Amino acid sequence: MNEAPIIQVVNLYKTYRAGEVDVHALQGVNLDVAKGEFVSIVGASGSGKSTLFNVLGALTPPTSGTVRIDGKDLKDLSNAERTRLRKGTVGFVFQKYNLLPTLTAEDNIRIVQFIGIGATEFTPEFQEILNILGIADRMKHKPRALSGGQQQRVAIARALVNKPAILLADEPTGNLDSQNSKAVLRLLADLNKRLGQTILMITHDQEAASYAGRAVHMRDGQII
Repeated sequence: MNEAPIIQVVNLYKTYRAGEVDVHALQGVNLDVAKGEFVSIVGASGSGKSTLFNVLGALTPPTSGTVRIDGKDLKDLSNAERTRLRKGTVGFVFQKYNLLPTLTAEDNIRIVQFIGIGATEFTPEFQEILNILGIADRMKHKPRALSGGQQQRVAIARALVNKPAILLADEPTGNLDSQNSKAVLRLLADLNKRLGQTILMITHDQEAASYAGRAVHMRDGQII
């Protein structure tokens, strides 16, 4: 029997109000992502890809349709359960690194670990992730002492520290130069291949999308 998709989206709609105008950001989206897949969602600004990201991450509710994340139907979850899903099941990586400037890289990660699972020590498995990301020797540095690429790697490590089933990455190379962009994309592909990490990456860049195992294209709120 085939395993159920770790992300399952059925007939998803999202409409929001902008002034006096209704914006139909998502219009009947259907998407399955298997456990262990690396999928890129590709589209221009306004295509609906970031809205899809926010719905999948339980950051905003859909207008209608069904979204199941790791077997959980989002519409059945309470606010507290949605918060727990964001803490443990889904890890987020954004274009802006969002690191706390007064904390070291290590403490930026540890604070998320403590909030999520109450732990304060890195496991051997997580130490290996730091090695894969190439930042094990940068843990005592504050963000200002790190390059943009290193800061994004710290942000990826922070997203993975609580062993999320899914990593959601929204334009993770948007603030990086081409060399660092390629390095981060190779690292995401490596995490997917070596650890079986499920990754859904939002991007407008066709080259970035090519690092994923599968690319899904969006336009005008629909998958095409």
